[in-house]
Amino acid sequence: MILPILYIMETAQRGRGVFTTEAIPAGTTIEIAPVIVLNQAERATVDTTLLHDYIFDWGHDEKQAAVALGYASMYNHSVDANCTYDMDFDQKTIQIQTKRDIAVDEELCINYNGDGITDKPVWFDAK
Repeated sequence: MILPILYIMETAQRGRGVFTTEAIPAGTTIEIAPVIVLNQAERATVDTTLLHDYIFDWGHDEKQAAVALGYASMYNHSVDANCTYDMDFDQKTIQIQTKRDIAVDEELCINYNGDGITDKPVWFDAK
């Protein structure tokens, strides 16, 4: 499920991102994305490819990875993200929800480190 008001657009500095054509209230589920779960060996292979930048750590031990379908892998990172994500390991889905009201044409971002974690650099900032 992806709200039909979402769209993908090029950004000035971060490649493609997810945006909205309408205002969205806080607490709205904007996407529930199915995922394809990769085991540890498959993850090691994917980590050597461009797909590394688009997968999610998966499982309670985070040794697996998930390839999210839909737009879920297209949300850019922000430590002050306007959306959160929740992983359902049993249903193999990732749910994206707004944290605050979102304006028309605003980019929707998630914190790649998880909600509230602001002091840990993400892999592309740690290089």
